[in-house]
Amino acid sequence: MGYNIAQKILLEHLVEGSLKPGEEIAIKIDQTLTQDATGTMAYLQLEAMGIDRVKTKRSVAYIDHNTLQTGFENADDHKFIATVAKKYGIYYSKAGNGICHQVNLERFAVPGDTLLGSDSHTPTAGGIGCLAIGAGGLDVAAAMAGYPYYLKMPYIVNVELKGKLKPWVTAKDVILELLRRLTVKGGVGKIFEYTGEGVKTLSVHERATIANMGAELGATTSIFPSDEVTYEFLKAQGRESDFRELKPDEDAKYDEKIVIDLSKLEPLVAMPHSPDNVHPISEVKGMKVDQVAIGSCTNSSFKDMMLVAKILRGRTVHPDVSLVISPGSRQVLTMMTESGILSDIISAGARILECTCGPCIGMGQAPGSGAVSVRTFNRNFKGRSGTADAQVILASPAVAAVTAINGVLSDPRESGEMPEVSEPKQYYINDNMIIPPAGEKEKVEVFYGPNIKPIPVASKVGDVIEGQVLIKVEDNITTDHIIPGTAKLLPLRSNIPALSEYCFSIIDKEFAKRAKSVDGGIIVGGENYGQGSSREHAALVPLYLGIKVVVAKSFARIHKDNLVNYGILPALFENGMDYEKIEEGDHLLLEDVKEGIKRGKGVLKNVTKRLEIPISFDLTKRQINLLLEGGLLNYIKKNLGEDQQ
Repeated sequence: MGYNIAQKILLEHLVEGSLKPGEEIAIKIDQTLTQDATGTMAYLQLEAMGIDRVKTKRSVAYIDHNTLQTGFENADDHKFIATVAKKYGIYYSKAGNGICHQVNLERFAVPGDTLLGSDSHTPTAGGIGCLAIGAGGLDVAAAMAGYPYYLKMPYIVNVELKGKLKPWVTAKDVILELLRRLTVKGGVGKIFEYTGEGVKTLSVHERATIANMGAELGATTSIFPSDEVTYEFLKAQGRESDFRELKPDEDAKYDEKIVIDLSKLEPLVAMPHSPDNVHPISEVKGMKVDQVAIGSCTNSSFKDMMLVAKILRGRTVHPDVSLVISPGSRQVLTMMTESGILSDIISAGARILECTCGPCIGMGQAPGSGAVSVRTFNRNFKGRSGTADAQVILASPAVAAVTAINGVLSDPRESGEMPEVSEPKQYYINDNMIIPPAGEKEKVEVFYGPNIKPIPVASKVGDVIEGQVLIKVEDNITTDHIIPGTAKLLPLRSNIPALSEYCFSIIDKEFAKRAKSVDGGIIVGGENYGQGSSREHAALVPLYLGIKVVVAKSFARIHKDNLVNYGILPALFENGMDYEKIEEGDHLLLEDVKEGIKRGKGVLKNVTKRLEIPISFDLTKRQINLLLEGGLLNYIKKNLGEDQQ
């Protein structure tokens, strides 16, 4: 039997286990990436592991999230990351060099390599044939220390692309179509592998857009072949030596198959407040719009910017619309300048932002009260923009640019002929804002700002867990709900005590106060609890507040791993209807915990209502050991000590 692309890469990197779906495997990691919102914690954890130098082929620390310096906190964190990177053998991409996923695609991603990143959109590199997975910062720190990455072997879904996109239909519409079909939890436990004649019609950046938003499906990752299109992209980046052809064997097998005829797609948008609330633009056009934001790691390539510039050329942004543009990297911005398209965009009335994540993570450009904001980003969760009652719509750069001119949500097919854009034969290359690490014998002093506080460390799981239900939440609760990522709060990412004051503040402003008053408790959730960003703070902060267990109908992959890594027990309702038998304030009791997690089953007693609720624990043997040791950091430090002895 032949192998598909994902299997080939996994087999090359396999350390433990076999490629049987659902079985835990361990893979060697070639490259890692961090960004500054998650990087400080990841590097504090790396230091705690006691290594001298990272063990990966290449690790890169990017500054692209917390770039608004309204106080000392962000600047101090950047200096900490810069010095720790220099000391431990990590490349450092300075603020202004670009968004981690865009720069990584341009300068570092290699077909056939494995990449682990402390950002949920790390699978962007799948557009170039790299097996790229998002994870919590502690998992990334462990990979830098030389430990393999553990995951359950995903099911591999073949997405066959047929035909060719029509004018005004873009790669964004391909992934929105998948979200329309499968929903935000339709990819959990799966890798999406793209094949078919339609793949050759898509550029690397278009492939990357699709792979990027595979994260919104809950997918482990997405991957495209590495072919002649990949080679031409790498050649244009001066990296043709990194090329390697990757394609599935003719008799490759897949666990599922989905067929998308590109020629039958039309422009789509995701309406508030979920990436899977997808509708054809023809059904929702005409809505008055207040803001348009173009960029983010999803749609900020030079090709995207060329299309936007050609739509805006000679026109003016509607007087009632604020149009903001975030180029994805300094490479993109420089090429916009040299080609003259930046002038077209500015002349039309757009505002140019830094080459950063910016508005996508609520870092500036929050919409007005109740405003409608059309964005080319990947997430439109309620409140993520920084404005609780904003209506955020996800769209392609084509839809966004035409909407900015018209002032209402618009179908670009009504704007005449679509401008022609193509990938350049040569990209502008200047890596002088990527700082290489120090030599192995060079001494570097790591800088610690006053806002950097110690990492909370879990205790070992005990035999009895009991406490009050501090909060009960519905389905599809995101990590943004658990710990918001606004401009106000992002500077607190390295200060867990201060950040804890805002836990669940979007839903319940009294949560943190209540948790502290009773010395911790229990969280109850619905389906897909913890979807969205990989931020491990959504586990770290509950740990700090004394949370010992989260009981839910189901968990998002990365968040479940983060809970285990920090010694918090993720428990599942055996019967989803039992969710209704628990209310906030109920006193819950779980006995024989250690034996229960080993058996995979337990009984949760609702003492208040005098009910017994069967629960299960979907944990591997390794995860059980992590919980018994009080989390991954304790586990690694113990094993490292034993190895040294």
